[in-house]
Amino acid sequence: MNNFKYYNDSLAYDFELFMPKEKTVNTDNVIKMPQKKAVQRKRKAKAQKTVSVSVAFVLLCTFFLAALCGNIFLRIRINEVDSQINDINTEINEMNAEHTKLFVEMEKIISYNNLEQSAETLGMKKMDKDQVVYIHVNDRNTAITSDGELVVSNE
Repeated sequence: MNNFKYYNDSLAYDFELFMPKEKTVNTDNVIKMPQKKAVQRKRKAKAQKTVSVSVAFVLLCTFFLAALCGNIFLRIRINEVDSQINDINTEINEMNAEHTKLFVEMEKIISYNNLEQSAETLGMKKMDKDQVVYIHVNDRNTAITSDGELVVSNE
């Protein structure tokens, strides 16, 4: 090795001395054979990648289709329940109308004027002052019954 140049030029280090040396191979007489296994591995990896992408796409489409069908089913079910609710509300309104009609009929039957008219048709009339009989009691603790007996309270 010729280290003389280092002493004359500069005091800097030559880092090439510390680098690992490359092995020189005479490539003139070396023939590289194609590696079949490496090529086959690359092809298999590429085929598996395309298969996995296509499987993922099919699974995604299946999931999307299932979600769409589920959504349609739930909307149909909601419409059925809504129609049942509307039918029941219609029945409730009809029952309320019938209740009101029956209440009005009952009020007609029970009203005071109708009661008065029914009493008059039966021959009843309002009480007059001459029909009132007053009882005068002098002693608060005694009373005379219709039989004529005297009843005295013990208080």
